[in-house]
Amino acid sequence: MNRRAMTAALMDKTTPPSRLLPAKRCVPAALVALFLLLAACGGGEAPETPAPSGPESFTFFDVGRNSRFTDSLRRDLQQKLGNDAVERRSIIDLESNYKGFLAAHLPELEALNLRLNHPPGERVDHDIVKLMYRYARQRNAPFDHVELVFDGHYRAPLVFRIRFKADETGLIAALREKHGPPQVAAWDRENGQSLIWRRHQDVLMASLVPDAFGGIGHEVSIYFTENLNRWVEFEQTLNQPKSKETSPGRTAF
Repeated sequence: MNRRAMTAALMDKTTPPSRLLPAKRCVPAALVALFLLLAACGGGEAPETPAPSGPESFTFFDVGRNSRFTDSLRRDLQQKLGNDAVERRSIIDLESNYKGFLAAHLPELEALNLRLNHPPGERVDHDIVKLMYRYARQRNAPFDHVELVFDGHYRAPLVFRIRFKADETGLIAALREKHGPPQVAAWDRENGQSLIWRRHQDVLMASLVPDAFGGIGHEVSIYFTENLNRWVEFEQTLNQPKSKETSPGRTAF
């Protein structure tokens, strides 16, 4: 995959019915009724689709804040990234680089992370779809690990993480060229550094991660903040205790 393709991945985006029946025969009414019932049932209730979250901010292989997880989208990603592993229920931890990084540099995401993992100290699982790719290099995509998290109700993207060792395609330079000067967050430990861009409330972050041997690894994260806020609010409505039903006799007069 060349530099142009890599940059695009992360930054933008019949027989007539009469011949099927014997002549002069009518379809029984019961059969018609059964057909209509099956058609109405279809494949089950489709997930609720919220209004678009506004203009696209950041994308990975054209998957952005307004995308929705579908079987078709999954097949398309498999063509580009290889076979996936899927988790349907798991934690959502937005923390990055080291404990306390979000609090120091991205407090709005720290506040969301606290809400996603309340009560503190307990494991909080969420209804999500997490796609994980470990063999992207077999499809000529220079990534070592890709993790894409969608919520389980709206099927909207929440957070993406892409890790790779060497910056073989000049991705970091391309991000600077595309999005302009980033906010530079120097780590308070080691020699790490994170580059942060914001667009329409969403956050794109590219971190340069030092290893024990003096090398530098890379992690690119996309936080879809509006989708995360909507998901937190949806989960809170599910967890609210149901009010007791009022007896009809008490409100009759």
